[in-house]
Amino acid sequence: MRKIKLPVLMVVFFLLFSVYSYAEAARYNNFDNSKTELGTVGARYIPSSPKRIKTRVQNSADKYDYDLFGREKFEYFPLQLGEGEYKISIFENITGNRYRQVKAQNVKAEIKNSLDVFRASVQTVNWNPEMDIIKKAGELTRNLKTDKEKVIAIYNFVVDTFSYDYDKINNINTMYVPDIEKIYIDKKGICYDYSAVFAAMLRSQNIPAKLIKGYSDLVKGYHAWNEVYLLDENRWIVIDTTYDSVLKKNNMKFNMEKSQEKYKAAREY
Repeated sequence: MRKIKLPVLMVVFFLLFSVYSYAEAARYNNFDNSKTELGTVGARYIPSSPKRIKTRVQNSADKYDYDLFGREKFEYFPLQLGEGEYKISIFENITGNRYRQVKAQNVKAEIKNSLDVFRASVQTVNWNPEMDIIKKAGELTRNLKTDKEKVIAIYNFVVDTFSYDYDKINNINTMYVPDIEKIYIDKKGICYDYSAVFAAMLRSQNIPAKLIKGYSDLVKGYHAWNEVYLLDENRWIVIDTTYDSVLKKNNMKFNMEKSQEKYKAAREY
């Protein structure tokens, strides 16, 4: 039997190791760009020890920072800054408020329809067809024809069903992200919850809905509400389900559509 020379064994080992390393790298890829045409990008990261992880979505004009909870599974984030070049970064907490960049990529977003960004399931408006609250949206709109009819039906449901959670607002965590299934079970929430539920239900019916954070002349402090696109009328309208829900519980009058002038957006998702 012929002896296999050591250099040959080393080459074979190197090739096998390279193939394994490539497979592992592909398996644990930190970014998913498969949905950029629909206006979202995925990220995930497994730290060596439990740490706070953040991801940043930025272009030349602005940047959005998020806590990143995705480890094995991807979390998806909106490319709401429009088409063009983005840098997606992942940061790992070092100590206090200090972070270091651990992963980054540049990606060119060629979004087919800008409205798709606000139909997608993302971290802040996270939904899927199997959720009870999403099935409820289907029930409410089953026999309705126009987008406006569907918006009104879902709006009335949210305003009637949920109550404002005053205890929650006083104990909110800075890492908080709405869980619309839990909110549906509890039947209460803060403005962030109301706007996430409303947006998710509308998006599930293919109606573009933004979750907006900012300030309103009608509400004290930082607030969240929605902007909804009516395809039939080719326009965005402002809807504040939190404000209207509180008014309704107090038997006060209100209108679904709000004046844009009374709302100043700081962030949109």
